[in-house]
Amino acid sequence: PERTSASTPKQRRRWLAGVLIGGPGWVLPGVVKMLGGTLLAYVALNHGVLAEQAVDPNQMYLVAYQYVFPTVGWAVAATAIFVVISQLKINVTNAYAGSLAWSNFFARLTHSHPGRVVWVVFNTLIALMLMELDLFQALGRVLGLYSNVAVAWMMTVVADLVINKPLGLSPPGIEFRRAYLYDINPVGVGAMAIASLLSVAAYVGLFGPALQPFATFIALGAALVSSPLIAWLTQGRYYIARRAEPATARAQTCCICGKDYEGEDMARCPAYQDHICSLCCSLDARCHDLCKPQARISDQWAGLLQRIFPATAQPYMDAGLGHYLLLMTGVVPFLGLLIGLLYYQEVLALTGPDAALLSHLRDAFLRAGAALLLVSGIVAWWLVLTHKSRQVAQEESNRQTRLLMQEIESHRRTDELLQKAKHTADQANQAKSRYISAISHELRTPLNSILGYAQILEGDGAIPDNRRQAVSVIRRGGEHLLSLIEGTLDIARIESGKLAMDMKPLAFPEFLGQIVGMFELQARNKGIEFHYQPVGELPALVRADERRLRQILINIIGNAVKFTSRGEVRFRLRYQREMATFEIEDTGPGIPADEMEQIFEPFARGSAAHVGATGGTGLGLTTATTT
Repeated sequence: PERTSASTPKQRRRWLAGVLIGGPGWVLPGVVKMLGGTLLAYVALNHGVLAEQAVDPNQMYLVAYQYVFPTVGWAVAATAIFVVISQLKINVTNAYAGSLAWSNFFARLTHSHPGRVVWVVFNTLIALMLMELDLFQALGRVLGLYSNVAVAWMMTVVADLVINKPLGLSPPGIEFRRAYLYDINPVGVGAMAIASLLSVAAYVGLFGPALQPFATFIALGAALVSSPLIAWLTQGRYYIARRAEPATARAQTCCICGKDYEGEDMARCPAYQDHICSLCCSLDARCHDLCKPQARISDQWAGLLQRIFPATAQPYMDAGLGHYLLLMTGVVPFLGLLIGLLYYQEVLALTGPDAALLSHLRDAFLRAGAALLLVSGIVAWWLVLTHKSRQVAQEESNRQTRLLMQEIESHRRTDELLQKAKHTADQANQAKSRYISAISHELRTPLNSILGYAQILEGDGAIPDNRRQAVSVIRRGGEHLLSLIEGTLDIARIESGKLAMDMKPLAFPEFLGQIVGMFELQARNKGIEFHYQPVGELPALVRADERRLRQILINIIGNAVKFTSRGEVRFRLRYQREMATFEIEDTGPGIPADEMEQIFEPFARGSAAHVGATGGTGLGLTTATTT
């Protein structure tokens, strides 16, 4: 009322039209239609139609259309068209409405949703079967029984709203999301079952003919009394299975189907760690109601069996017997109700039944019921075994999934440790490079002084020959030490990515002549042959880093001469298409296959290192290959 009073007249008219057409006001057009049907029946009776036929739509509309059309033929055609269209509309509407019930029921039971069209076709086939079996004649009596169940259900809902909630026997709000509800609430199910049984028993005459007309009122009163009583006995703890999160006004996206729904239709799913819609929650069969494990019907049934049976019988109940008893508890009453309903309809259809015929009919129905019970028991046991097999398969799948997740987590932790170790190694390598650079700089300063003074002393003519040789040894030793320092510094530069080339014009033949002259003398002193084999015409000038190229050739050729005890060393040079290829071949001991992978590592020396006359640091090949 506050909202409508503050709105415009146009908005108030729209709101009133919505209430009258889309809300409770829909009863008013229904009353008008019922009055119209009553008028048509009255007109049919005035035209001599029998009372049994006056309620037939064909007779009513035929009489009515005779007032509209001048000939009977037009009235019959209009009646046929109208009745056919009306029946199509009614049956399609009923088929669709029934499909909603079938879809909701089997979605909860089987966690499957094949689509509404499937259930519409299924409902239509049931209607055709009932029509072919000529069971519509008993439809009135069936609806009479169903009306008692419907009254029991509606009054159970009313009792919960007008009695239980004001008294605090049930939660104040209305929760319909499956993720927050128990599968079975004893308040609603129990009150409806008690009211339905009492009213149906009164309707079929089990309480005598005096109470038979009051079956509906018995359903009404039983529901109003039993609902608050059961709620008080259970203390209302079977309404909400877990605390619901406050619903948001904005739409949320379902993590399963990816569609947007209102916040009131979404629930937080702990299995998927996100929000899920009601339909996807009903269809999911893998999480086993992780959000409310105590609210599943199997757990509720197991709790009931634990209260009824002793502890020694619990293992048998958990092994499948409990599930079988639960299933048969629902199947047996349903079969009994179905057989009893058919028997009741057959008894009512008989005219003047005698005791012998009733006894024969009762025996036939008992035998049919026993056969159906036997078949149902076998099918129920098969269903239980199938469920157990599927449950075992699902548990194994979950176990494998857990193991896989554990392995993934182990790999993740291992990767983290490797990354930490790599980071630590990089830091240590950088510290080593900085230390090598610092110590090389500190060594080069005094070493350059030693080499400078050695060169001055070597050129001094006043120094005796025996002392000049000692000065020469000092100079050569200093130069060798300087080359070692330069090699170590190159390794540090390469690892830090700061090695730069000094590209300048180089007199190529003279440069190679110096290298060859150096090692020819060294090889001759060792008693081995040294062959220099250039191929092609060498250019007079090339652009290269003279110091780096000299360092590479000296390291590789020096190793060949150093580790060759007898035989020869061949130095081949092939220059083609502005590309120079150097090949060094020797008759030394070679490199074992198991050492090939580490020969280029810094400070690593092979097992043949003892062959050479001088030692080394193991940096030659490293510097040569990385440069």
